[in-house]
Amino acid sequence: MPMPASEIERLIKAHIPDAVVTIRDLAGDGDHYAATVIAASFRGKSRVQQHQIVYAALQGEMGGALHALALQTGTPETAPSP
Repeated sequence: MPMPASEIERLIKAHIPDAVVTIRDLAGDGDHYAATVIAASFRGKSRVQQHQIVYAALQGEMGGALHALALQTGTPETAPSP
């Protein structure tokens, strides 16, 4: 069963309360998403560590209800301008 974008955002924010999360459904199927997660709490962490934190927040849903997630992370200082 596909995972709604709102559930992805909820899981991430529950684990990373200061996160600003943007989710896009890439294929319109509820299985393939792109997420941008910006959090001050990522300061001092490598990109790999940031991604590990986000994947931990998803509580093992990757490969199950959530088939694919293209992930971009950063701090407010490194976030792309809108």
